[in-house]
Amino acid sequence: MNEYDSEKMADVLLDQSDYQETKILEEADMVLLNTCSIREKAQDKVFSDLGRLRDLKVNKPDLLIGVGGCVASQEGRQIISRAPFVDLVFGPQTLHRLPALLTERARSGRPQVDISFPEIEKFDHLPPAKKDGGAAFVSIMEGCSKYCSYCVVPYTRGEEVSRPFESILEEVSSLTQQGVCEITLLGQNVNAYLGKLDGQTELADFAMLLEYIAEIPGVERLRYTTSHPREFTQRLITAHVQIPQLVNHLHLPVQHGSDKILMAMKRGYTCLEYKSLIRKIRQAKPNIPISSDFIVGFPGETDADFQELMDLVHHVQFDNSYCFIFSARPGTPAANLEDSTPRAMKVARLQALTSLIDENILRISQSMVGNTERVMIEGIAKDGQKLQGRTENNRVCNIDLPSLGQAKRLIGKMVPVVFTKALAHSLQAELVTR
Repeated sequence: MNEYDSEKMADVLLDQSDYQETKILEEADMVLLNTCSIREKAQDKVFSDLGRLRDLKVNKPDLLIGVGGCVASQEGRQIISRAPFVDLVFGPQTLHRLPALLTERARSGRPQVDISFPEIEKFDHLPPAKKDGGAAFVSIMEGCSKYCSYCVVPYTRGEEVSRPFESILEEVSSLTQQGVCEITLLGQNVNAYLGKLDGQTELADFAMLLEYIAEIPGVERLRYTTSHPREFTQRLITAHVQIPQLVNHLHLPVQHGSDKILMAMKRGYTCLEYKSLIRKIRQAKPNIPISSDFIVGFPGETDADFQELMDLVHHVQFDNSYCFIFSARPGTPAANLEDSTPRAMKVARLQALTSLIDENILRISQSMVGNTERVMIEGIAKDGQKLQGRTENNRVCNIDLPSLGQAKRLIGKMVPVVFTKALAHSLQAELVTR
């Protein structure tokens, strides 16, 4: 989501101003930090980075500095109080107002703050999507209405609001006409999507959106993230069977395996209900790799609770997943819970969990060796000796490099490869040639 928002900030400035992007910090006339407040460390990094930018501004007084994203929404004018040299503070829903904020900053000489929640307004004011490459993100909704006890998203991005149905189809169509063939649909809770249809009172659900996007010429691969178990409907399970463009991979956050902890998290389901959903999905799509999100060290987590989490990982055999130690976020209910678990114990639990998931990752990768699959070529690997692509189940795949001229023609394309070797978190492969 943040990558998508960063791209849109650039699109707005390139479309409505004389700014051009630069990769060299010292050349910049304006620097924008797009921020995340899901975890405390990410938030701390914002002010650390601002400290370095302050030194840059001392030597370049006209440098404009902006802070966007969820830390901006959460902190608002406090950012100006802590860092008076910041010129702009704007939230995820107001990034489209950047040109107007810059104009007012120049007119008034004062820092500008806009962290309002104008629902879906930003999508009506963004310039047409531009993409150089074979894969693109498309945001289909904003915010979340689940209010999990540990999560700051509803407070920084607002309640769930879905983009109009036709607006999404138009953006996808525009991207495919530019050569994009892999689409990833984004939202804090994509399967809660309910979009308006032009001239109708009926709302389109997420499964219907997937069906229509798959019919757009040029869409060869379709992903989405992130989803919630409570709204993973039978229609969505059926879509995974009937839509060939949908990847054979699913990211379905569970967060924990203990019913006591799930209740304290306000996730709205039990471990048994989650396992039942996984069983239904795998009845429809046998052997589909499933990744997830996990929080260890949630307040009140006992050894027994953690063992239930490990048992769930054993049972489901999760693929590459995101694992974190609980991070209390200001303003969330969980921040007020008593947390007596020693830090060292939380770290040990995290290491045990990631070790188990790493075993699953390697086993799944090893099962892919010898298989032929179409891979999205993203570019030349860092070593300059191989092509780098991405598999259906989101693995990095390094492919023996043909001639450089041929390699450059393959970037942004879906090409068939045969997997030759499984490494800890990647695969090696060879091009399939005829």
